[in-house]
Amino acid sequence: MLNPLTAYGLDSSALIEHQGHKLESHTAAALSQMTAAAVTAGIDIQICSGYRDFDRQMHIWNNKANGLRPVLDLESKPVDISEKSADEIIDLILLWSALPGTSRHHWGTDVDLFDGNQITQSQLQLISAEYDKDGPCSALHQWLVLNASKYGFYFPFQLGLSGVSPEPWHLSYFPVANNILSGFDIHVLKQAISNSDIRFKSELLARLEPLVNHYVFKVAPSPSGVTQVL
Repeated sequence: MLNPLTAYGLDSSALIEHQGHKLESHTAAALSQMTAAAVTAGIDIQICSGYRDFDRQMHIWNNKANGLRPVLDLESKPVDISEKSADEIIDLILLWSALPGTSRHHWGTDVDLFDGNQITQSQLQLISAEYDKDGPCSALHQWLVLNASKYGFYFPFQLGLSGVSPEPWHLSYFPVANNILSGFDIHVLKQAISNSDIRFKSELLARLEPLVNHYVFKVAPSPSGVTQVL
């Protein structure tokens, strides 16, 4: 059973190792089945990112907030944040990176995937063009659209259906992820952020409830084709 703190990236004791990443056990089993099925279509499903803890997500956040890592706009183009306000920078970061404590990657149920037959992880940028038509992961994406639901996975970040920008590489194992989402507690998150060294802490705490509603709870609904059960 997952520790409730897993939802905020504060505990990973119940997760298991899978392809060099920590995952929730049911998620890992379903992903193994899906990976094996994709081989018959000439696709090598590889994980770019699985579990990330709170501190790792905060490191990503702080690097972007401090200008040490590119901040991208909706078209995946770098933005100069030197003249931006704290709230403007927060909104820009949230286009592509989750607030620490709110990332679905904390849960062990969500993975970023790529096709190892078409591109290496070192070459991968995780931008939409790689998954669009003629991109190296186009065939993977199309295969997942047709087949992921058979193994319990779906795309939580979709155009017009989620607060987070569409991510054609990000899949979630719905049976477990939905339970975690149902139990998400903003008060636990607030405490975690208050105790952290996150950049723009006061601004984030002042906006925390609407940010959680938009970026955590606003996700695409499970498609009717999801068949995998626990």
